[in-house]
Amino acid sequence: MSAMTDATPPAGFLHLVVGYDGSPPASRALDAAVRLLQGRAGRIDVVYVAHLSSVAALSPGAIAEMETDFDEVEQELRAQAAAQLRATGADWELKRRQGIIADQLIAAATAIGEAHPDGIVVIIVGSSSHATHRIVGSVAVGLARHSPAPLIIVP
Repeated sequence: MSAMTDATPPAGFLHLVVGYDGSPPASRALDAAVRLLQGRAGRIDVVYVAHLSSVAALSPGAIAEMETDFDEVEQELRAQAAAQLRATGADWELKRRQGIIADQLIAAATAIGEAHPDGIVVIIVGSSSHATHRIVGSVAVGLARHSPAPLIIVP
């Protein structure tokens, strides 16, 4: 583990991809992104990943209902992120993706990196200590194993 220093931050536009679902860990990740962006040129891409369960994926009616629910959740998360970021002055945008969370955060970071090859892309997620995450694995663990971009996991 390396120590924090007062070294000059790397040059280049900083693109911070923050996994966001409105939970306390996601809010901590968003706060960390704001702190990391201070004094640097960059923006925060807040990414909400809508995830269909395998059972819902079998029913066209369930998919339509879930899409409506996802639209509502997206609007709630956009308002929550806006409230959290309002006083920071950070440039940000909320994007919704659909699929497996870790895969979609990696895809978002990869797309940004391809569109802005001179920039620096970093993925930021919050960690969770919920028992279900320990049993089935967490998004942070999946990202740590597969992310091509630098990853910050916020406790």
